[in-house]
Amino acid sequence: MKITRKAALVMAAVPAIVLITPVGSASAHGYVSSPPSRTAQCAQKTVPCGAPAYEPQSAEGPKGLMNCNGARGDFDELNNDSKGWVATSTGTNLQVTWTFTARHRTRDYEYYINGSRVAYVNGNNAAPVDPVRHTINLSGFSGRQKIFAIWNIADTGAAFYSCIDVNVNGGGTPPPTTNPPTTQPPTTQPPTTQPPTTQPPAGGTWAANTSYATGAQVTYGGSTYRCRQAHTSLTGWEPPNAASLWERV
Repeated sequence: MKITRKAALVMAAVPAIVLITPVGSASAHGYVSSPPSRTAQCAQKTVPCGAPAYEPQSAEGPKGLMNCNGARGDFDELNNDSKGWVATSTGTNLQVTWTFTARHRTRDYEYYINGSRVAYVNGNNAAPVDPVRHTINLSGFSGRQKIFAIWNIADTGAAFYSCIDVNVNGGGTPPPTTNPPTTQPPTTQPPTTQPPTTQPPAGGTWAANTSYATGAQVTYGGSTYRCRQAHTSLTGWEPPNAASLWERV
């Protein structure tokens, strides 16, 4: 097509328009990459996965949970112990490395096996600086174990969850869950933060910063909802917006 001199002058006079598409931000930003946690195995395609394969850093939920997926309903497969997760063989001391896609100010890191806390690291209310590595003492454990690794954020009510499958000393039978090892906390360790032991009675109107037990019923926006999973409510996790935590009845 031939462009006349007049048309060329008109085109030159029109300012260029650049369309800028905002980049979306993930809702969560950290996971254990070494030894490969379940989310890392999803991302590396070691184990076939759905949503966790694309967002291994996004297993986020309220503080105080003890699962692998946080509050992400589309990450529920991370809780499936029979999915074929590869366990890393290790000795008594296990070095854990975290990978971050965003660095929130950190309250602390916690590590649990069978409900007992086996390691604690104070975050000093600072943003993590790569590399973040912790050495976990697994003395008293043997055989296949599942470690719950938790990154607790300092300035929000959220935490990030990773599950690490290990084979301590190369095999054997896991110790009884009724006889957990003695945990030696650091001398600078603050009081243990545990999930609330008391729960409000069923019923009432949903409110933020409230502990709800599994099965508790609340009203919100004129509808009744049942709690799927015990948690402390946060603004943004209202029943209509958190299907993994609430179901309408």
